Amino acid sequence: MIGLADIREWRTRDVVDCGGKKIGVLEAVYVDTSTDEPAMATVQVGLPTRHRLVFVPLDGAIAGPDYLKVAHAKALVKDCPAIGTDDVLPAGDEEAVFRHYGLPYQPGTQGERQLARR
Repeated sequence: MIGLADIREWRTRDVVDCGGKKIGVLEAVYVDTSTDEPAMATVQVGLPTRHRLVFVPLDGAIAGPDYLKVAHAKALVKDCPAIGTDDVLPAGDEEAVFRHYGLPYQPGTQGERQLARR
C-alpha cells in the first residue's frame, strides 16, 4: 500500500484506471478512521465548467512516474456517488460509496464515520 505521506504528494496528478485510461485528477485522500491508513481518494472529474468529485478505493493503487493507477475501471469510478468540489461527503452517504465498489462498510461502534479526509 502507498503510504499517506507519499500519496499526498500526488495531489493534482492524473489518476488512471486499471487499463491506463485517465479518470481525472487526484483531489484528496481519505483514511480509514479505525486504522488511519489511506482507504479512498477523491478524483476530480467532469467538464471544465462542471467538475465533481468521485471516490475511488486505494487498495491496489500503484504510483507511476506522473500518475496514480487505481485498480478499478474508469466507467465504474465515474458512476460512483459524487460530491461537489466544495462539498463534504455526508456521513449518511458513506455506505453508498462502499456499496458501489462492493466493499464492506463498518462505521465505528458509536456510529462514527469510516472515512476521514487528510
